Amino acid sequence: MNTFRKTAPAKSVMFVVDYDDARRAYLWIDNPEKASDSRAIGLIARAQQEQGTLPGGNISSIRRIR
Repeated sequence: MNTFRKTAPAKSVMFVVDYDDARRAYLWIDNPEKASDSRAIGLIARAQQEQGTLPGGNISSIRRIR
């Protein structure tokens, strides 16, 4: 009897978006395959800014945190 279980891989990936004026927002990507491409993350962040789900402004960095 095995009492240890493997954890399921995360279904979403979390990023922190830092702005030039010291603001911070969080971004969740549901597709882990897209989360490995830094260019795609930048495009997704800008698209979400246009939709209004992320605050507007100049993005200084995007880092993966989970």
